Amino acid sequence: MTQPILQLQQVTLTFGAHPALRDIQLSIQAGERVALVGANGSGKSTLLRVAHGLLPASQGQVLPLAGKRQAMVFQRPHMFRTSVLRVVVWGLWLQGVHWSQAHTLAAQALQRVGLQDAAHRSAPTLSGGQQQRLALARAWALQPDVLLLDEPTSSLDPHAKREVERLLADWLDASQATLLFSSHNLGQVKRLATRVVYLEAGRVLADLPVDHFFNHSLVHSHPEAHLFLKGELL
Repeated sequence: MTQPILQLQQVTLTFGAHPALRDIQLSIQAGERVALVGANGSGKSTLLRVAHGLLPASQGQVLPLAGKRQAMVFQRPHMFRTSVLRVVVWGLWLQGVHWSQAHTLAAQALQRVGLQDAAHRSAPTLSGGQQQRLALARAWALQPDVLLLDEPTSSLDPHAKREVERLLADWLDASQATLLFSSHNLGQVKRLATRVVYLEAGRVLADLPVDHFFNHSLVHSHPEAHLFLKGELL
């Protein structure tokens, strides 16, 4: 097996006396689409932030593959008070892309997500679905090898959710990038993921291929995940 594109080795994170993540062991291969599922407070968002280097682990190591690029999109992305185009341009410029080249790449990214006609609008005036598409454009313009998403469609209406999912699926098929995302939408997990990691109280209690997670009985092998799927987890 090739070297993983991202590894978390015995990662623990504590906030004061509260353990948010406990002894996380996670290895992700290039091209995988890994969904993090679990109840609120299970550690999904925290794990994403640690994996992206936004939070330092209290113990253990986070090992991204050398030379690989990562980008992260948050549940409610921050919108600077500037034009839609410049939101993407600034992200590229901060990564060292020349200003004129950044404009070209930003325009291409906006075309990809269908926001080319909104390029000169103020970013904060966009709808929730448009802001999420803009955040994806900003991430994709960086041409990441690993894309991390925190509940990418949780605050969107059904039409906007389907549009964002379609854009994600098309981009992943074209780029063969690796995806690590959290979601409460189990239908979305089935549609986008190849692998499911179930978290509870900061621990990984199941790590299975998506078909096995949803189509096999987990009552004996992974009882906590079984209760979660049945909606009976306390």
